[in-house]
Amino acid sequence: MKRFFHRSIAILLCSCCAFLFSCKTQKQPQVHYSDIKYPKREFRGAWIHTVWQGQYSKMNSTRMKAYFTDMLDKLKAANFNAVIFQVRPQADAFYKSELEPWSSHLTGVQGKAPDGNFDPLAFMVEECHKRNIELHAWLNPYRVTISENQKLASSHIYHKYPNRVVKYGKQSYFDPGIPENRKFICDIVKDIVARYDVDAIHMDDYFYPYPIAGEPFPDNDSFNKYAAAQGFSAKQRNDWRRNNVNMLIREIKDAIVVTKPWVRFGISPFGIYRNKKSTPDGSGSNTNGLQNYDDLFADIKLWVEKDWVDYNIPQVYWEIGNKSADYNTLIEWWAKNNYHKHLYIGQDLSRTMDVKGNNQLYDKMMKVRSNPDIHGNCFWHGYNVIDNYKGIYNELTGNYQKYPSLIPAYDKMHKKAPKEVKNIKNVYTPTKHILTWQRNGDSKNPENAQYFVVYRFKDGESKNLGNATNIVATTQDTQIILPYEGGKTKYEYVITSVDRFHNESKGKSKKLKL
Repeated sequence: MKRFFHRSIAILLCSCCAFLFSCKTQKQPQVHYSDIKYPKREFRGAWIHTVWQGQYSKMNSTRMKAYFTDMLDKLKAANFNAVIFQVRPQADAFYKSELEPWSSHLTGVQGKAPDGNFDPLAFMVEECHKRNIELHAWLNPYRVTISENQKLASSHIYHKYPNRVVKYGKQSYFDPGIPENRKFICDIVKDIVARYDVDAIHMDDYFYPYPIAGEPFPDNDSFNKYAAAQGFSAKQRNDWRRNNVNMLIREIKDAIVVTKPWVRFGISPFGIYRNKKSTPDGSGSNTNGLQNYDDLFADIKLWVEKDWVDYNIPQVYWEIGNKSADYNTLIEWWAKNNYHKHLYIGQDLSRTMDVKGNNQLYDKMMKVRSNPDIHGNCFWHGYNVIDNYKGIYNELTGNYQKYPSLIPAYDKMHKKAPKEVKNIKNVYTPTKHILTWQRNGDSKNPENAQYFVVYRFKDGESKNLGNATNIVATTQDTQIILPYEGGKTKYEYVITSVDRFHNESKGKSKKLKL
């Protein structure tokens, strides 16, 4: 991901779509933190990319583990509930795989294993779940190389099937028109889902590559071989390309369902589906820039409508007031064209915090939370969060994500609530006061409790479980350590169960003094 860190694509967009980056300076309204609402359910994700991140290849496994745990501790403290971790940057792996070589972005040399039998994906899954954070495994489907002189490992599939790879610009890609490539990508997905306890498979905006001016994508061979048999004429190459990506998306969803049906599939497309001027019926957004449908051959609306994807995170990376791609215009368009499915907004932190005169974080967060058809945010990129870029970490922890929040329920995948907890008890030790409970049902069943929400209410206070400010913690443990306040203040704690689909049970309560 994303077009703003990929230098060659940035150059392309600057030369071909420079108008996208013109920003209209606006006078910023005063920030009123008292107006902030705290939704009980909100997707709060952070993208952690590994491509072009030279830091990992300089770390041994001990240092990398420390780096990851520190990162996750910070994200947990900021009440994030999902990490989108890039595990397949370019037909290679940040995990143990018999299908693809270890990533050069991990060890510096493609095919070279990390020391100590270390598996970054396994480690991240375990550490995320300890903190009750979801792990979404992020794959780039088609990219094979990122430069002309890149050396591929001897075990790379390219050496066995070079005819399935095409060069475009200075990079090489699996040809999306070749059926064997779709099958191979689906095999990769099934392998990850089967062997790792990931919560979702995630793909971003790199389907057919971003267009290079004056250079057609070199798929003549696959078009001539397959298009006519699939019902496409010589004048329908763009429709054929879209169909190739449609088939991939549908087949990936099917591969996930037959492996672990509770694992979700999400896409984070480029922020513009189509410009209004490009659609005969005027159904596109009032924007002027690169388009998913026409330029990347990615028909996001179709995938959402057909339930081939479970969530959509369009990369709405522009500023409020941008002349060519206004943030407010785009999120309203996506909200109206997402068929009431799960919609989260991809936020570019640097472009949000760098607006002249003031940052636009307040306006963007308020806009998202005021729209009932938008269900959260994902921040590009996560390193900016943990590095507190221009105070963003302080803003999130102190204001916008001050309280925990549950991921919106995927009740179209499964709707029934899990069983309630049982046997809530007070436990005193010489050093701790602990509240314990028991899960009801085997946790290996995704329809049973996977984590718990702990609420606290003062004596006589209405037990409103819909108010996020009453949440003390979300945890996969069956106990929490309670504070000590002198032993005179009465509280009532309420504990609920939440399943793999984020359906929540009724609460069980315990009254006590702290």
